[in-house]
Amino acid sequence: MQEFKETISFIQNYYNTKEFIPLHEPRFHGNEKKYVMDAVESTFVSSVGAYVDKFEEMMEVISRTNKAIAVVNGTSGLQVALRLAGVSAGDEVITQALTFVATANAIAYNNAQPVFLDVDLDTMGLSPVAVENFLEEYGEIRGEACYNKKTNKKIAACLPMHTFGFPVKIEELLKICKKWKIPFVEDAAESLGSYYKDKPTGSFGELGVFSFNGNKIVTSGGGGAIVTNNLELGKKAKYLTTTAKKPHSYEYVHDELGYNYRMPNLNAALACAQLENLDIFLSKKRKLAENYAKFFENTNIKFKKEVPCTKANYWLMAVELENMEQRDLFLKTTNEAKVMTRPIWQLMYKLPMYRNCFKDEQKNAEFLEDRIVNISSSVPLK
Repeated sequence: MQEFKETISFIQNYYNTKEFIPLHEPRFHGNEKKYVMDAVESTFVSSVGAYVDKFEEMMEVISRTNKAIAVVNGTSGLQVALRLAGVSAGDEVITQALTFVATANAIAYNNAQPVFLDVDLDTMGLSPVAVENFLEEYGEIRGEACYNKKTNKKIAACLPMHTFGFPVKIEELLKICKKWKIPFVEDAAESLGSYYKDKPTGSFGELGVFSFNGNKIVTSGGGGAIVTNNLELGKKAKYLTTTAKKPHSYEYVHDELGYNYRMPNLNAALACAQLENLDIFLSKKRKLAENYAKFFENTNIKFKKEVPCTKANYWLMAVELENMEQRDLFLKTTNEAKVMTRPIWQLMYKLPMYRNCFKDEQKNAEFLEDRIVNISSSVPLK
Protein backbone atom coordinates (compact mmCIF):
# COMPACT_ATOMS: atom_id res chain seq x y z
CA MET A 1 0.00 0.00 0.00
CA GLN A 2 2.88 2.38 0.76
CA GLU A 3 4.22 1.93 -2.78
CA PHE A 4 0.79 2.81 -4.15
CA LYS A 5 0.70 6.02 -2.11
CA GLU A 6 4.20 6.92 -3.27
CA THR A 7 3.10 6.34 -6.86
CA ILE A 8 0.16 8.71 -6.40
CA SER A 9 2.46 11.34 -4.91
CA PHE A 10 4.94 10.97 -7.78
CA ILE A 11 2.22 11.43 -10.39
CA GLN A 12 0.68 14.41 -8.58
CA ASN A 13 4.08 16.09 -8.31
CA TYR A 14 4.92 15.39 -11.93
CA TYR A 15 1.70 16.95 -13.16
CA ASN A 16 1.85 19.59 -10.42
CA THR A 17 -1.72 19.11 -9.21
CA LYS A 18 -3.78 17.32 -6.59
CA GLU A 19 -6.92 17.76 -8.65
CA PHE A 20 -8.24 14.97 -10.86
CA ILE A 21 -5.53 13.63 -13.18
CA PRO A 22 -6.99 11.91 -16.29
CA LEU A 23 -5.42 8.94 -18.00
CA HIS A 24 -4.61 10.75 -21.23
CA GLU A 25 -5.98 14.16 -22.14
CA PRO A 26 -5.27 16.07 -25.37
CA ARG A 27 -2.94 19.05 -25.55
CA PHE A 28 -3.82 22.03 -27.74
CA HIS A 29 -0.82 24.35 -27.85
CA GLY A 30 -0.44 25.14 -31.53
CA ASN A 31 -2.52 26.17 -34.54
CA GLU A 32 -5.65 24.20 -33.63
CA LYS A 33 -8.03 27.16 -33.28
CA LYS A 34 -6.51 28.96 -36.24
CA TYR A 35 -6.87 26.02 -38.60
CA VAL A 36 -10.36 25.06 -37.42
CA MET A 37 -11.60 28.64 -37.86
CA ASP A 38 -9.97 28.75 -41.28
CA ALA A 39 -11.91 25.61 -42.24
CA VAL A 40 -15.14 27.18 -40.93
CA GLU A 41 -14.57 30.38 -42.87
CA SER A 42 -13.81 28.40 -46.04
CA THR A 43 -17.30 26.80 -45.70
CA PHE A 44 -15.68 23.44 -46.54
CA VAL A 45 -16.45 21.72 -43.27
CA SER A 46 -17.43 18.26 -44.47
CA SER A 47 -15.41 15.55 -46.25
CA VAL A 48 -13.87 17.78 -48.93
CA GLY A 49 -11.40 20.50 -48.12
CA ALA A 50 -7.80 21.65 -48.10
CA TYR A 51 -7.11 20.27 -44.64
CA VAL A 52 -8.16 16.76 -45.62
CA ASP A 53 -5.59 16.86 -48.41
CA LYS A 54 -2.96 18.38 -46.13
CA PHE A 55 -3.60 15.77 -43.42
CA GLU A 56 -3.17 12.94 -45.89
CA GLU A 57 0.08 14.44 -47.19
CA MET A 58 1.41 14.85 -43.64
CA MET A 59 0.54 11.26 -42.78
CA GLU A 60 2.33 9.98 -45.87
CA VAL A 61 5.50 11.72 -44.66
CA ILE A 62 5.14 10.60 -41.03
CA SER A 63 4.34 6.96 -41.88
CA ARG A 64 6.80 6.88 -44.82
CA THR A 65 4.18 5.37 -47.06
CA ASN A 66 3.04 6.21 -50.58
CA LYS A 67 -0.60 6.88 -49.80
CA ALA A 68 -2.66 7.93 -46.78
CA ILE A 69 -6.45 8.12 -46.68
CA ALA A 70 -8.29 10.11 -44.01
CA VAL A 71 -11.24 8.30 -42.43
CA VAL A 72 -13.72 8.99 -39.62
CA ASN A 73 -12.05 6.69 -37.08
CA GLY A 74 -9.59 3.85 -36.71
CA THR A 75 -12.29 1.18 -36.60
CA SER A 76 -13.70 2.11 -40.00
CA GLY A 77 -10.14 2.22 -41.33
CA LEU A 78 -9.51 -1.33 -40.12
CA GLN A 79 -12.75 -2.56 -41.66
CA VAL A 80 -11.84 -1.18 -45.07
CA ALA A 81 -8.19 -2.23 -44.85
CA LEU A 82 -9.19 -5.82 -44.18
CA ARG A 83 -11.61 -5.79 -47.10
CA LEU A 84 -8.88 -4.44 -49.36
CA ALA A 85 -6.49 -7.14 -48.12
CA GLY A 86 -8.97 -9.73 -49.37
CA VAL A 87 -11.01 -10.59 -46.29
CA SER A 88 -14.49 -11.80 -47.23
CA ALA A 89 -17.52 -13.30 -45.51
CA GLY A 90 -16.73 -16.63 -43.91
CA ASP A 91 -12.97 -16.09 -43.79
CA GLU A 92 -10.77 -16.24 -40.72
CA VAL A 93 -8.38 -13.53 -39.53
CA ILE A 94 -5.54 -14.17 -37.10
CA THR A 95 -5.34 -11.57 -34.35
CA GLN A 96 -4.85 -11.20 -30.60
CA ALA A 97 -7.44 -11.40 -27.83
CA LEU A 98 -5.55 -8.84 -25.74
CA THR A 99 -6.69 -5.77 -27.64
CA PHE A 100 -9.28 -3.03 -27.81
CA VAL A 101 -12.58 -4.36 -29.12
CA ALA A 102 -12.28 -2.41 -32.40
CA THR A 103 -9.69 -4.91 -33.67
CA ALA A 104 -12.11 -7.82 -33.40
CA ASN A 105 -15.12 -5.75 -34.48
CA ALA A 106 -13.44 -4.71 -37.73
CA ILE A 107 -13.04 -8.39 -38.57
CA ALA A 108 -16.67 -9.10 -37.73
CA TYR A 109 -17.86 -6.13 -39.82
CA ASN A 110 -16.46 -8.00 -42.83
CA ASN A 111 -18.50 -11.05 -41.76
CA ALA A 112 -15.24 -12.86 -41.03
CA GLN A 113 -14.24 -14.60 -37.81
CA PRO A 114 -11.33 -13.73 -35.50
CA VAL A 115 -8.82 -16.40 -34.56
CA PHE A 116 -7.43 -15.33 -31.19
CA LEU A 117 -3.80 -16.26 -30.62
CA ASP A 118 -1.56 -15.50 -27.67
CA VAL A 119 0.65 -12.45 -27.17
CA ASP A 120 4.25 -12.01 -26.04
CA LEU A 121 4.83 -10.87 -22.47
CA ASP A 122 7.31 -8.18 -23.46
CA THR A 123 5.46 -6.49 -26.35
CA MET A 124 1.93 -7.42 -25.17
CA GLY A 125 1.25 -7.92 -28.90
CA LEU A 126 0.63 -10.91 -31.16
CA SER A 127 3.24 -13.64 -30.62
CA PRO A 128 5.08 -15.01 -33.68
CA VAL A 129 5.53 -18.31 -31.82
CA ALA A 130 1.79 -18.59 -31.25
CA VAL A 131 1.08 -17.81 -34.92
CA GLU A 132 3.66 -20.33 -36.13
CA ASN A 133 2.33 -23.03 -33.81
CA PHE A 134 -1.24 -22.44 -34.95
CA LEU A 135 -0.36 -22.57 -38.63
CA GLU A 136 1.81 -25.68 -38.26
CA GLU A 137 -1.17 -27.45 -36.70
CA TYR A 138 -4.06 -26.02 -38.71
CA GLY A 139 -2.65 -24.26 -41.77
CA GLU A 140 -2.64 -25.64 -45.31
CA ILE A 141 -1.56 -23.91 -48.52
CA ARG A 142 -4.07 -24.32 -51.32
CA GLY A 143 -2.96 -22.53 -54.47
CA GLU A 144 -2.16 -18.94 -53.54
CA ALA A 145 -3.93 -18.87 -50.18
CA CYS A 146 -3.80 -20.43 -46.74
CA TYR A 147 -6.69 -22.42 -45.34
CA ASN A 148 -7.58 -23.79 -41.96
CA LYS A 149 -7.67 -27.53 -42.68
CA LYS A 150 -9.97 -28.14 -39.71
CA THR A 151 -12.64 -25.57 -40.63
CA ASN A 152 -11.90 -25.36 -44.40
CA LYS A 153 -12.05 -21.57 -44.11
CA LYS A 154 -9.51 -19.28 -45.73
CA ILE A 155 -7.13 -17.57 -43.35
CA ALA A 156 -7.44 -14.27 -45.16
CA ALA A 157 -5.25 -11.95 -43.06
CA CYS A 158 -3.08 -11.52 -40.00
CA LEU A 159 -3.96 -8.45 -37.92
CA PRO A 160 -1.56 -7.71 -35.05
CA MET A 161 -2.11 -4.68 -32.81
CA HIS A 162 0.75 -2.59 -31.41
CA THR A 163 -0.48 -2.53 -27.81
CA PHE A 164 -0.18 0.89 -26.13
CA GLY A 165 2.31 1.86 -28.87
CA PHE A 166 4.75 -1.01 -28.27
CA PRO A 167 5.61 -2.55 -31.66
CA VAL A 168 5.08 -6.28 -32.09
CA LYS A 169 7.87 -8.48 -33.43
CA ILE A 170 7.10 -7.40 -36.96
CA GLU A 171 9.87 -9.08 -38.95
CA GLU A 172 9.14 -12.47 -37.41
CA LEU A 173 5.42 -12.14 -38.10
CA LEU A 174 6.04 -10.96 -41.66
CA LYS A 175 8.29 -13.94 -42.33
CA ILE A 176 5.62 -16.35 -41.10
CA CYS A 177 2.86 -14.63 -43.09
CA LYS A 178 4.94 -14.69 -46.26
CA LYS A 179 5.64 -18.40 -45.79
CA TRP A 180 1.94 -19.13 -45.35
CA LYS A 181 0.73 -16.63 -47.99
CA ILE A 182 -1.31 -14.61 -45.51
CA PRO A 183 -1.76 -10.84 -46.05
CA PHE A 184 -0.38 -8.71 -43.20
CA VAL A 185 -2.40 -5.72 -41.97
CA GLU A 186 -1.23 -3.56 -39.04
CA ASP A 187 -3.56 -2.24 -36.39
CA ALA A 188 -1.35 0.77 -35.63
CA ALA A 189 -4.20 2.69 -33.97
CA GLU A 190 -2.14 3.24 -30.81
CA SER A 191 1.34 3.48 -32.30
CA LEU A 192 1.66 6.77 -34.18
CA GLY A 193 5.32 7.72 -33.80
CA SER A 194 6.50 4.22 -32.87
CA TYR A 195 9.30 2.53 -34.81
CA TYR A 196 10.52 -0.97 -35.46
CA LYS A 197 14.16 -0.98 -36.57
CA ASP A 198 14.01 2.69 -37.60
CA LYS A 199 10.90 2.21 -39.72
CA PRO A 200 7.47 3.55 -38.65
CA THR A 201 4.80 1.13 -37.53
CA GLY A 202 1.96 0.99 -40.01
CA SER A 203 4.35 0.88 -42.97
CA PHE A 204 5.22 -2.82 -42.90
CA GLY A 205 1.96 -4.47 -43.88
CA GLU A 206 -0.06 -4.29 -47.05
CA LEU A 207 -2.02 -1.65 -45.17
CA GLY A 208 -1.76 0.04 -41.78
CA VAL A 209 -4.38 1.93 -39.80
CA PHE A 210 -4.02 4.76 -37.25
CA SER A 211 -6.51 6.31 -34.84
CA PHE A 212 -6.87 9.99 -33.90
CA ASN A 213 -9.46 9.58 -31.17
CA GLY A 214 -9.59 12.16 -28.38
CA ASN A 215 -7.33 10.13 -26.09
CA LYS A 216 -4.54 9.51 -28.61
CA ILE A 217 -1.19 11.35 -28.74
CA VAL A 218 -2.50 13.32 -31.71
CA THR A 219 -6.24 13.83 -31.99
CA SER A 220 -8.72 15.08 -34.55
CA GLY A 221 -11.57 14.62 -32.08
CA GLY A 222 -12.58 11.54 -34.01
CA GLY A 223 -10.63 10.27 -36.98
CA GLY A 224 -8.33 7.73 -38.50
CA ALA A 225 -6.01 7.07 -41.40
CA ILE A 226 -5.33 4.14 -43.69
CA VAL A 227 -1.77 4.04 -45.04
CA THR A 228 -0.23 1.85 -47.71
CA ASN A 229 2.69 1.65 -50.12
CA ASN A 230 0.43 0.12 -52.75
CA LEU A 231 -0.97 3.04 -54.77
CA GLU A 232 -3.73 0.91 -56.27
CA LEU A 233 -4.91 -0.18 -52.83
CA GLY A 234 -4.70 3.44 -51.69
CA LYS A 235 -6.80 4.61 -54.59
CA LYS A 236 -9.37 1.90 -53.89
CA ALA A 237 -9.41 2.80 -50.18
CA LYS A 238 -10.26 6.41 -50.95
CA TYR A 239 -12.92 5.29 -53.39
CA LEU A 240 -14.60 2.86 -50.97
CA THR A 241 -14.55 5.33 -48.09
CA THR A 242 -16.20 7.96 -50.29
CA THR A 243 -19.35 5.86 -50.88
CA ALA A 244 -17.80 4.24 -53.99
CA LYS A 245 -18.87 7.24 -56.03
CA LYS A 246 -17.52 7.42 -59.57
CA PRO A 247 -15.85 10.79 -60.22
CA HIS A 248 -18.24 13.21 -61.94
CA SER A 249 -18.89 16.92 -61.58
CA TYR A 250 -22.61 16.51 -60.81
CA GLU A 251 -23.91 12.97 -61.34
CA TYR A 252 -24.19 10.39 -58.56
CA VAL A 253 -23.12 6.97 -59.76
CA HIS A 254 -22.03 4.29 -57.29
CA ASP A 255 -20.95 0.97 -58.77
CA GLU A 256 -20.25 -1.12 -55.64
CA LEU A 257 -20.88 -1.18 -51.91
CA GLY A 258 -19.00 1.73 -50.37
CA TYR A 259 -18.89 3.55 -47.05
CA ASN A 260 -19.43 7.09 -45.90
CA TYR A 261 -16.20 7.01 -43.92
CA ARG A 262 -14.39 10.20 -44.96
CA MET A 263 -12.91 12.47 -42.30
CA PRO A 264 -14.55 15.93 -42.29
CA ASN A 265 -12.38 18.92 -43.11
CA LEU A 266 -13.04 20.36 -39.64
CA ASN A 267 -11.49 17.33 -37.99
CA ALA A 268 -8.64 17.30 -40.47
CA ALA A 269 -7.85 20.93 -39.61
CA LEU A 270 -7.49 19.97 -35.96
CA ALA A 271 -5.37 16.94 -36.87
CA CYS A 272 -2.99 18.99 -39.02
CA ALA A 273 -2.29 21.38 -36.16
CA GLN A 274 -1.75 18.45 -33.81
CA LEU A 275 0.61 16.66 -36.21
CA GLU A 276 2.78 19.77 -36.31
CA ASN A 277 3.54 19.11 -32.63
CA LEU A 278 3.92 15.33 -32.84
CA ASP A 279 7.69 15.35 -32.30
CA ILE A 280 7.33 17.57 -29.23
CA PHE A 281 4.62 15.33 -27.79
CA LEU A 282 6.70 12.20 -28.39
CA SER A 283 9.78 13.73 -26.79
CA LYS A 284 7.87 14.75 -23.65
CA LYS A 285 6.21 11.34 -23.37
CA ARG A 286 9.55 9.55 -23.65
CA LYS A 287 10.89 11.78 -20.89
CA LEU A 288 7.88 10.88 -18.76
CA ALA A 289 8.51 7.19 -19.47
CA GLU A 290 12.16 7.58 -18.39
CA ASN A 291 11.07 9.15 -15.12
CA TYR A 292 8.48 6.45 -14.50
CA ALA A 293 11.05 3.73 -15.22
CA LYS A 294 13.47 5.29 -12.74
CA PHE A 295 10.75 5.72 -10.10
CA PHE A 296 9.54 2.11 -10.31
CA GLU A 297 13.06 0.67 -10.51
CA ASN A 298 13.30 -0.35 -6.84
CA THR A 299 9.65 -1.24 -6.28
CA ASN A 300 7.54 -4.36 -6.70
CA ILE A 301 5.71 -2.65 -9.55
CA LYS A 302 7.15 -3.35 -13.01
CA PHE A 303 7.08 -0.51 -15.53
CA LYS A 304 6.60 -1.78 -19.09
CA LYS A 305 9.42 -0.60 -21.36
CA GLU A 306 10.12 -0.81 -25.08
CA VAL A 307 11.95 -3.92 -26.28
CA PRO A 308 15.21 -3.99 -28.30
CA CYS A 309 15.01 -2.89 -31.95
CA THR A 310 11.94 -0.76 -31.23
CA LYS A 311 11.14 2.79 -30.25
CA ALA A 312 7.75 3.08 -28.56
CA ASN A 313 5.61 6.19 -28.52
CA TYR A 314 4.55 5.33 -24.94
CA TRP A 315 0.98 6.29 -25.77
CA LEU A 316 -0.35 4.73 -22.58
CA MET A 317 2.17 4.00 -19.84
CA ALA A 318 1.66 0.57 -18.32
CA VAL A 319 2.71 -1.13 -15.12
CA GLU A 320 2.58 -4.78 -14.15
CA LEU A 321 1.41 -5.66 -10.65
CA GLU A 322 2.26 -8.87 -8.79
CA ASN A 323 -1.19 -10.44 -9.15
CA MET A 324 -4.86 -9.63 -9.66
CA GLU A 325 -5.38 -8.82 -5.98
CA GLN A 326 -2.60 -6.24 -6.06
CA ARG A 327 -3.90 -4.91 -9.38
CA ASP A 328 -7.38 -4.34 -7.98
CA LEU A 329 -6.02 -2.68 -4.86
CA PHE A 330 -3.81 -0.40 -6.97
CA LEU A 331 -6.77 0.57 -9.15
CA LYS A 332 -8.94 1.31 -6.11
CA THR A 333 -6.26 3.31 -4.28
CA THR A 334 -5.24 5.47 -7.24
CA ASN A 335 -8.74 6.23 -8.50
CA GLU A 336 -9.94 7.13 -5.01
CA ALA A 337 -7.06 9.62 -4.89
CA LYS A 338 -8.32 11.18 -8.18
CA VAL A 339 -5.41 9.73 -10.15
CA MET A 340 -7.09 7.87 -12.99
CA THR A 341 -5.83 4.39 -13.77
CA ARG A 342 -7.51 1.54 -15.59
CA PRO A 343 -6.95 -2.19 -16.19
CA ILE A 344 -6.01 -3.59 -19.56
CA TRP A 345 -8.94 -4.74 -21.70
CA GLN A 346 -10.96 -7.85 -20.99
CA LEU A 347 -9.83 -10.56 -23.38
CA MET A 348 -11.95 -10.64 -26.51
CA TYR A 349 -13.06 -14.27 -26.24
CA LYS A 350 -14.65 -13.46 -22.88
CA LEU A 351 -17.06 -11.06 -24.58
CA PRO A 352 -20.44 -12.59 -25.52
CA MET A 353 -20.13 -11.97 -29.27
CA TYR A 354 -16.71 -13.68 -29.50
CA ARG A 355 -17.09 -16.56 -27.06
CA ASN A 356 -17.33 -19.16 -29.81
CA CYS A 357 -14.23 -18.03 -31.69
CA PHE A 358 -11.10 -20.14 -31.77
CA LYS A 359 -8.47 -19.37 -29.14
CA ASP A 360 -5.22 -21.03 -28.21
CA GLU A 361 -3.94 -21.48 -24.66
CA GLN A 362 -3.70 -17.69 -24.04
CA LYS A 363 -1.25 -18.21 -21.18
CA ASN A 364 0.51 -14.87 -21.62
CA ALA A 365 -2.66 -12.90 -22.41
CA GLU A 366 -4.37 -14.13 -19.26
CA PHE A 367 -1.26 -13.41 -17.18
CA LEU A 368 -1.21 -9.83 -18.45
CA GLU A 369 -4.96 -9.36 -18.14
CA ASP A 370 -4.66 -10.07 -14.42
CA ARG A 371 -1.76 -7.65 -13.85
CA ILE A 372 -1.50 -4.76 -16.32
CA VAL A 373 -2.71 -1.28 -15.39
CA ASN A 374 -2.45 1.93 -17.39
CA ILE A 375 -1.30 4.98 -15.46
CA SER A 376 -1.37 8.73 -16.15
CA SER A 377 0.14 9.26 -19.57
CA SER A 378 -0.83 12.76 -20.75
CA VAL A 379 1.87 14.83 -22.41
CA PRO A 380 3.36 16.78 -19.47
CA LEU A 381 2.83 20.53 -19.54
CA LYS A 382 6.36 21.21 -18.35
